[in-house]
Amino acid sequence: MTTQLPYVGAAMPTDKLESYRDWLIENQRDLEIQDFISPFVLDNSTERDGKIQLIKSMLDGYSGRLGIHAPFWNVPMAAMDPKIRAVVQERFTQALDVCAEIGATHMVVHSPLMFLGAPDSISKPMMGRITLFELIHDTMEDMVKQAESIQCTLVIENIFDKYPLLLTDLVKSFDSQFVRQSLDTGHAYINYVEGAPPPDYYVREAGSLLAHLHLQDTDGYSDRHWSIGDGKIDWKSLFDEIAIQGANPRLILELKNNDDILDATQWLNDRGLAQ
Repeated sequence: MTTQLPYVGAAMPTDKLESYRDWLIENQRDLEIQDFISPFVLDNSTERDGKIQLIKSMLDGYSGRLGIHAPFWNVPMAAMDPKIRAVVQERFTQALDVCAEIGATHMVVHSPLMFLGAPDSISKPMMGRITLFELIHDTMEDMVKQAESIQCTLVIENIFDKYPLLLTDLVKSFDSQFVRQSLDTGHAYINYVEGAPPPDYYVREAGSLLAHLHLQDTDGYSDRHWSIGDGKIDWKSLFDEIAIQGANPRLILELKNNDDILDATQWLNDRGLAQ
C-alpha cells in the first residue's frame, strides 16, 4: 500500500495571498499569516481591520488549517518584571483577538528557554524566589485560557533551544491540548552545529506533542530561511521521523523569499518527501 505524501503549506504576508490562493485552496494546504507579528499593525485599527477583511475575502473557499505568527520582538514570555509581563500579555491578547476574527486555529509563540549553563539551571530559583517555568506560567495563564476559549492552539517554537526535552517539558507543564510544540528546522540545525541534536531528534522527542513545523534550510551559520535543498539539513531523516511519529503536524514553508514556495514544494515532491 502506498502512503500519500503530506502536503506542505506556507507562511506569507497578506499581500501574497492572491498569488498563492489557488495553490492553497486546491489541496487545502496549511497557511500561516505573518502580518500580525508587527506591533504597528496590531495598534493601527484601520490597517489591522483592512488586513483581516483581505484575509477573509482571499480565503473564500479555503478550509485548510489556518494560523498566524504572534509578535516576538521584545515580548519575552519569561520576563520577571510584572510591567513587562503586562505588555507581553497585551500583545498576545491582541494577536489572539485576530485569530478569533479570522478563524485561525494555531498561533506561533517563541520559546523563552534562553539560559546559561546546564539545563538543570531552569529549575533553580531565580532571585531566591521563583523558577523560570513559574514565570512563564504567570505570563501565559490567561493567554492559554483565551486560546482554549477560541479553540486556537498555541505552538511554542524552538529558538535557542539546545535541549529538546526541555521545550517538551514546558509544553507538558501547561496540561492543555491547546499548547503544543513547534519545530523550526533552521533554528534546530543552527543549534545542531553548536552541539545540539539534529532536527529529526526534536521530532522524535516531541512525539504527539509536535503540532507545527517551520520548514526552512540553512548552512548552520545564520538563520537563513533558504529554500528547501539550498542548505545542509537532512530532509529525508526529518520527514521519515515525522511519518514514524504520525502526529500530522502543520507543515509550513517559512522562506525568506516567498517566490521560492513552489520550487521548494517541487524539490520535496521530486524526492518523495512531501507535495
